Amino acid sequence: MNRTFDMDALRTMVVGTELKSFARAASQLGRSQSAVSMQLKKLEQQAGQVLFRRSGRGLVLTEAGDSLLIYAQRIIALNDEATASLGTTVATAPVRIGLPQDFFDDVMPATLTRFSRQHPGIHVEVRAGRNYALEEEVRTGQLDAAIAFFPASSDAHGTLIASRPMLWFGGKNLFRAESSEPLPLVLNDHPCLFRQTALQTLESKGFRWRMALTTPSLPGIWAALRSGHGLSIRTGHRIPAGICDIGHEFGLPDLPPMELRMLTAGKLSPAAADLRDILDQVVRSRVAV
Repeated sequence: MNRTFDMDALRTMVVGTELKSFARAASQLGRSQSAVSMQLKKLEQQAGQVLFRRSGRGLVLTEAGDSLLIYAQRIIALNDEATASLGTTVATAPVRIGLPQDFFDDVMPATLTRFSRQHPGIHVEVRAGRNYALEEEVRTGQLDAAIAFFPASSDAHGTLIASRPMLWFGGKNLFRAESSEPLPLVLNDHPCLFRQTALQTLESKGFRWRMALTTPSLPGIWAALRSGHGLSIRTGHRIPAGICDIGHEFGLPDLPPMELRMLTAGKLSPAAADLRDILDQVVRSRVAV
């Protein structure tokens, strides 16, 4: 006979994994930690496999747990959608979006303000990430939706929102003493689409370069550029004060455009679909096509 998983236990698994803490999940779900432990044990009994293993003071998913989590997220989302359609009150699952750091200062606040007016009290999880990570997290159901950069004319997934030119940026006090000196680059660490594009473009045009600074942080890149530490590439969205387009001044090669795309998970709750639509509208209103 087919096993029937306990819905409450599946919800605990989903929430605990999203919060990266089953202790926090117990608090959010209004249960004791012992009750949560019993639910997880019950889930393993129903699965007939080990789903969790201890890591430090917490629990992480095994390979079998990762597989079940994908289905658990779909089951919970579909259950909540069904109960909502019947007017039944349920504990609403969190909604989860991802976006590049470039859009945290303007897109994220505007999106959350509009969403909270429509869905007060719903927990929203926002993740900043690299493009490859955001695409993978949407594909595996860890995010409901995300916006991410892709090379123009690539075989990319998702819906095109805008195409943006990439430009060379540096601090206003950046000075290149000799044209024969390698270009000092300030870039995200590997892997990074902007980094890859910058290096490939320079190599193809015969420009010499050296890595002056690498960081996973976009604010870190801006700080390094403001100090005159080197140059970098980005789209022209929300460029901070003290930083300007230096491509023409330095005689740097043209860069290919970058596409901004909306990625969406296969199954969305009504609240997640609303958040995705609001995010799309806000981005379109702030990024020229």
